Amino acid sequence: MRSRFPRKVFEAGDEPDPRFSLANERTFLAWIRTSLALLLAGVALEALDAPIQAEIRLASALIFIALGLVSIVHAWWSWAATERSMRLMQPLPGLAVGAIITSGAAIAIVGIIVGSLLV
Repeated sequence: MRSRFPRKVFEAGDEPDPRFSLANERTFLAWIRTSLALLLAGVALEALDAPIQAEIRLASALIFIALGLVSIVHAWWSWAATERSMRLMQPLPGLAVGAIITSGAAIAIVGIIVGSLLV
């Protein structure tokens, strides 16, 4: 059988039920979709020149882009940690960045609303 990447994940423990591994992959893909949406929101704010005060628009765009990058890293880390936990029959890891992403998105959205009222 050929080696699978990353070895640190796949060489640990026993093979879990495929349904659980596939569910973990679907969660990974959902995080990737979320990160793409956050990145797109940040780019769109600047590219479309929305009628929002320039400094606030830029700050909100950068927050969305940063959240998108954090989501990409979290997607990979979470997938690997969950897969490894399932293989070693350990408790699954919790949501490490949920509060960060929620708070950041709320701040960016409030910024957009306030910035549009100041124009």
